[in-house]
Amino acid sequence: MGYELKFLRYNAYSILIEWPAEMDENILKNILGFKKSIQNSNIELVVEVINTYNSLLIIYSSTIDNFNDEISRLKSLKIKADTIEDASSRLWRIPVCYHDDFGIDLEAFSKEKQLSKNKVIELHSSAIYTIFFIGFLPGFLYLGGLEEKLHLDRKSTPKLDIKKGSVGIGGNQTGIYPENSPGGWHIIGRTPVVFFNAKSSPPCVFNAGDRLQFFAISKTEFSDLEQDIKNNQFQLTPELYA
Repeated sequence: MGYELKFLRYNAYSILIEWPAEMDENILKNILGFKKSIQNSNIELVVEVINTYNSLLIIYSSTIDNFNDEISRLKSLKIKADTIEDASSRLWRIPVCYHDDFGIDLEAFSKEKQLSKNKVIELHSSAIYTIFFIGFLPGFLYLGGLEEKLHLDRKSTPKLDIKKGSVGIGGNQTGIYPENSPGGWHIIGRTPVVFFNAKSSPPCVFNAGDRLQFFAISKTEFSDLEQDIKNNQFQLTPELYA
C-alpha cells in the first residue's frame, strides 16, 4: 500500500520521514520495512534509525551535505522496500498478576468501565498486541490492539511512584512500566519480567513489530517467578508469529 510521505530536515544531522498520523498496523509494517531496507543499505553515514508509530528518524554521523540528494536516495530505497514481502514476527507471552495488591487501579477501572474485574482480566489477557514502538522510558513498549471496551483516558493527575513491571491502560493502549516511574496510566496488574537491562546485550529483547500476549498468574506464581528471574533461572523465549 502506498502512503503520502513527508521528508523533513530534522536538523543538520538527521532526516524525519512522516506517515499519516494513525496507529495502524499496515502503516507500521510499511515503516518497519523501510527501516530494515535503510539498515541493510550501503548508506555508510547512517548511524541510527528510530521509528515511532508513524515516523522514522534517520540519524547520520556527519552533517548532510546535500539534503535534496539524500531525500532522492531515500525515496529510491523506499520504492525497493515496498516490493519486499513482510517477514514473520515474534510472539512473546508475558505473565501478569492481576491481584489487587499489584493492580492498584483494577477495582476503580472495572467500576468506571462497568465490567467485572474478571471480565477486565479476560479481555486484557485474550488479545494479541502489536509493539508499535519503544519509548518514554528505555524498554517501555507501546502496545496497540487493546479491546475497545477497555479504552479509558489517562488519569488527570499522574501518580509519582508506579512500580517496575506495572501493567497499565492509557487511552487506547496498554503498556508495561520497565522501571519505577511517575505515570498516569491505570494500573491493573504487574509482571516480574524484566524489560530493560543495561548490562545485557541487547538491553531490550523486544522489537517494534513483535506481538505480545499476557496471561494471568497468581501471587504465589509471581513470587516464584520473580525469584527465578533474580537467580537467572528463567529465560523468556518468543514463539514464531506468522
